[in-house]
Amino acid sequence: MDDVFRALADPTRRGLLDELFEHDGQTLTELEGRLPMSRFGVMKHLKVLEAAGLVKTKRRGREKLHFLNPVPIRLVHDRWVSKYAEHWAKGLSDLKQRMEEPTMGTDTTTDTDKGTDAKADTTITTDAQQSGKRPWTAEPTEKVFEIFIKTTPERLWEAITDPESRRKYNFGASASSDWTPGSSYELASGPTKLAEGENLQVDPPRRLVQSFTAVWSDEVRAEGTSRVTWEIEQVADSCRLTVTHDRLREHAHGELYGGWPMILSGLKTLLESGESLTTPGSLRYS
Repeated sequence: MDDVFRALADPTRRGLLDELFEHDGQTLTELEGRLPMSRFGVMKHLKVLEAAGLVKTKRRGREKLHFLNPVPIRLVHDRWVSKYAEHWAKGLSDLKQRMEEPTMGTDTTTDTDKGTDAKADTTITTDAQQSGKRPWTAEPTEKVFEIFIKTTPERLWEAITDPESRRKYNFGASASSDWTPGSSYELASGPTKLAEGENLQVDPPRRLVQSFTAVWSDEVRAEGTSRVTWEIEQVADSCRLTVTHDRLREHAHGELYGGWPMILSGLKTLLESGESLTTPGSLRYS
């Protein structure tokens, strides 16, 4: 956790995370072109973020793509924010954002309105602006999440595919299937179906590829079908779990992929401590 705080302490590195939040899966060349520093400087900062687990890289042909991995930040949240405090913390955060939004936009006052006193300039500078960030309008079609869990591949696979285990960390929703290639699966809470899809590839205990269609609301149902890939790699006495949610449409609804950090945090807690998370979100459909 020290690596996470160290990585976040630098405004340039926070700016890089802002860039990936706005447009995930960028190459080093793209990131270099959007920050006022040398290629070596960008590489150095990315190395720190990767060491902290905040950035995940994937090879696509000759290109190396960089993805924001918010799971370590979620783990920090889950350590210190209780189920009773989460509602109030989020409410205060939302209030701060709403109150500051008007001052974050473009300053439309005239020189006459401002006068000649330099102190009249009340523009707020964000971490991203300090790092030289430029606006970006593209939306991601792929999200990558990574977490290390002290467990075996077999136990991790069971936690992903066993209905009762899944319910404990997946918003109270269980997953049911016979887990064979080409079979269907369903995420549900009691009689309420939340998502469904097909098991495209099943290779226990290493890899599971699924189509994913969310049906918990009309908004997400309209998004159509995307794809989720679970990859398990044993590293010493732990497992590296990488979840890739791709084939999302541009401007995809954030609910489709926004819950993964909480899900993976809960999975880690369950396997390493035997306890379930008790935050409101993790128990949403219980």
